[in-house]
Amino acid sequence: MTPAVEVRDLVKRYPKRDVNAVDGLSFTVEPGEIFGLLGPNGAGKSTTIGVLTTRVKATAGEARVAGVDVIRDPVAARKLFAVVPQQTNLDRSLTPRQNLAFHAAYHGLSRTDRNAKAAAMLDEFGLADQADVKVDWYSGGMAQRLMIARAMMHEPKVLFLDEPTTGLDPQSRLFMWERVRDLRSRGVTVVLTTHDMDEAAEMADRVGIVDHGKLLALDTPEGLTRGLAGHLVLDLSVTPGEGDDPDKLIAALTDVAGVERGEAVAGGTIRLYLTSDPATVLAPVIAVLNGRSAILTNVHMGAASLEDVFIELTGRGLR
Repeated sequence: MTPAVEVRDLVKRYPKRDVNAVDGLSFTVEPGEIFGLLGPNGAGKSTTIGVLTTRVKATAGEARVAGVDVIRDPVAARKLFAVVPQQTNLDRSLTPRQNLAFHAAYHGLSRTDRNAKAAAMLDEFGLADQADVKVDWYSGGMAQRLMIARAMMHEPKVLFLDEPTTGLDPQSRLFMWERVRDLRSRGVTVVLTTHDMDEAAEMADRVGIVDHGKLLALDTPEGLTRGLAGHLVLDLSVTPGEGDDPDKLIAALTDVAGVERGEAVAGGTIRLYLTSDPATVLAPVIAVLNGRSAILTNVHMGAASLEDVFIELTGRGLR
């Protein structure tokens, strides 16, 4: 089966830059898959999406969408994908219905087809009751839903979504997730770029993490967390003993057998990453705390998250 997206040895180097924005990147996305492309700011993910959507010219390598070479045949490729940017780019002088019809006309749909398609998409995205007001009246969540509806008017095989739920309330966010899953069930491939690790873990079938233009990891969210050294966690709400230093307390806890590493997280919590069952580690951890007169008020056992994997691979430094 032809991959929905194929990137092979992709390189993009901008003039007057010392390093490549994309540096030999390779990955594939299967038809009907929701694929998350993650990376810090400046990692190369936006440039990669730019190449795939024909907005950025590659320096070297290959990139295909639905089997079409986007570098050699960008016109044909544009018929097969759609892009929903993070920032609203709707025509605010038009109504939602007119926005959809105009987009469909650009892609060659007849008047009858585009009117019928617009009505169906407005209904699917919960916008039918306000289809003929000016877009200026729309909230951020409504505008985001309309942009996805517009993108689907010409029935693309691949949909590129950039931060699709940024700024949305929880209800709008859940609605958006449901619509994206509906698209997948109809065979649409979705490539998602997001800084929201919870969203990527919830939505993506597979995730690729990039940094400095290179692919660092590629797997299911569950596979990535299982592959993290110390993928089980023990969160301890601790008040260090009088005169004790939190860093020294963490160092003492990491000496316990089965503890891979430890760190301070928000709210006075110490997080220990474990290589053993948390239940077997807890007793010696408590012994260390008691020996240092630390006060333990809460314990939570769990698993590492996709965010933990992301930080482990890309570092904690600000970009």
